[in-house]
Amino acid sequence: MWTSRPDGGPERLVTLVDGVFAIAITLLVLDLNVPRDLGPAAYRESLRALLPDLGAYALSVTVLGSFWHDHRRIFRDVREIDGQVITLSIAGLGVAALVPFPTRLLAEYGDEPVSVAVYAAAVAAMGAGHLALAALLAKRPWLRGGIPSEAATTLYLVDSATMVVVFAVTVPLALVTGSHAMWLWLVLVPVRFLLGRRLQKQT
Repeated sequence: MWTSRPDGGPERLVTLVDGVFAIAITLLVLDLNVPRDLGPAAYRESLRALLPDLGAYALSVTVLGSFWHDHRRIFRDVREIDGQVITLSIAGLGVAALVPFPTRLLAEYGDEPVSVAVYAAAVAAMGAGHLALAALLAKRPWLRGGIPSEAATTLYLVDSATMVVVFAVTVPLALVTGSHAMWLWLVLVPVRFLLGRRLQKQT
């Protein structure tokens, strides 16, 4: 497809994003295993020991899935890309590919404040990348075939900013109050649900 810019359309970038998120989610599963040839008691104990791993896995799948969906939503109307769009996307993918590491920290050392802080910092960084990307595209209507309404753009930026703020605040909060700071993340459930409903009405 012909475009007016040398970087062309977003198809290859979107495909790359799909692949990186798929690999990152797949890597989360690799540490989930139960040793073979266990007796009944050891088998049950091994399953109980997997609970933190499964919890961290579910959390990270939700986070990565949410960001993948957001990236799709950001690029829904994009017809052309430039160097800055590519740079921001690659930076975000670098953080997404790193998520399995803090996930492992959270699974194995969830009681350690540093583990919670590292995980929150990774998610906040990924969210900041998405927020910057969305803000950049909002200021460059020539890259988009259709221009979203101002209200829809504002709602999406608020939605992204909310996740960044919550996880960013968790970093120092975890170092002060401990791993209980993770409960703050539950605030995002109703907030993102309400913002998502309003965003659907605008689009």
